[in-house]
Parts: sequence; structure tokens; C-alpha cells
Amino acid sequence: MGDKSSHERIGEFLVKIGAMTSDQRNEILDIQKKEPNRLFGEIAVELGYINDAAVDAFLNRNE
Repeated sequence: MGDKSSHERIGEFLVKIGAMTSDQRNEILDIQKKEPNRLFGEIAVELGYINDAAVDAFLNRNE
């Protein structure tokens, strides 16, 4: 599984559950284009769009 597709999926999941907006997701994806080594969740938490619990919800969903 590639990192980029994983990042896109977490963004889609967070929008679907109402944790962030599509615009916020797109902003993070734009940041990742400039800084490809940064994790989607890390950027989202840093920007204050989500908290660690939202990232954990996504990770636990995939187990």
C-alpha cells in the first residue's frame, strides 16, 4: 500500500465522519505536495483541524 493513497483515504474518512471539511482536506493535500514526507494526520493536528483521537479512530478502523 502506497503512502499517498493512505493519506488520501484518511482525508476522505475524516471528511465523511465530519471531523474536517473538504477544503481543509484539500489544503493538507496541497501541503503534502510541497512536503511529501509529512503525514496527513500530523499536518491536520498541527493546523488544529483534528486531534489525535480522530487519527486514532482512523487507525483503529483499519485494524
